[in-house]
Amino acid sequence: MPPAVGAARPPLDDADIPHFWRSLGLPGLIDVHTHFMPDNVLRKVRAYFDRFEEAGVSWSAFYRQDEEERLRLLRAFGVRRFTALLYPHRPDMAEWLNGWGAGFAARTPDCLRTATFFAEPSAARYVAEALSEGTRVFKAHIQVGGYDPRDPLLDPVWGMLAESATPVVVHCGSGPEPGRHTGPAAFGDVLARHPRLVAIVAHMGMPEYAEFLALAERHPAMLLDTTMAFTGFTEKSRPWPADLTPRLADLGDRILLGTDFPNIPYAYADQLSALVRLDLGDDWVRAVCHDNAARLFGL
Repeated sequence: MPPAVGAARPPLDDADIPHFWRSLGLPGLIDVHTHFMPDNVLRKVRAYFDRFEEAGVSWSAFYRQDEEERLRLLRAFGVRRFTALLYPHRPDMAEWLNGWGAGFAARTPDCLRTATFFAEPSAARYVAEALSEGTRVFKAHIQVGGYDPRDPLLDPVWGMLAESATPVVVHCGSGPEPGRHTGPAAFGDVLARHPRLVAIVAHMGMPEYAEFLALAERHPAMLLDTTMAFTGFTEKSRPWPADLTPRLADLGDRILLGTDFPNIPYAYADQLSALVRLDLGDDWVRAVCHDNAARLFGL
């Protein structure tokens, strides 16, 4: 049976976002893929995207305000819970980032406490500590970290996350640039070994959309986030195949709103508009923008 076309109107701009979620009967939005970082790390991330250009289109961040103003913006949009996704690019960095993330969560009660890890001998220890201290979600960036997710040093980490049912947002797709261990094969091996792992594959697995959808269909604990997918910006270079859209309906309880705020080259409202344009119905949009994450995190 084809999904019912919804009545929700895409937000016209960021100021229109509260009207969007209220029209759906939601108390707000939950965004599982946002970034808050130490200033020196954020500057390096911005510098990377400032230099990154594809088909003559810049990836420079749209939101360049200070931390306090970025928090005010998210709250004005109606984002009631969000993350502070952090990720290391070298050894001996993750534990320091986790300390920063703990402090950020302590002063930001609407942020789900976030931590990360790297393939290094100390990973199992500091991940266990982060879990015992109340971390709600982890980030693994296989592209930036350049590590193999199947590294034996990470096996106890994946095991602890699976055993505790703690979600981990994993950037394992090959966009915007492929890494040595990106793509569905390597992370598929991790899921085969740890089938209860609550892995949220970032960016819908972009650009290997079909392959990661198939992986989700084989692994009931796996989820996907919408970050940058379906937007007008991404459709120019990594278009979503229309024939995959019916499978989004079938996986509607395992797709979560993600945006990459503030490191996106367009307005926040564009991501929400893109979800409505899929024409999968208001129930699907409600689940993606709020209800699935609320259930996952017990909110």
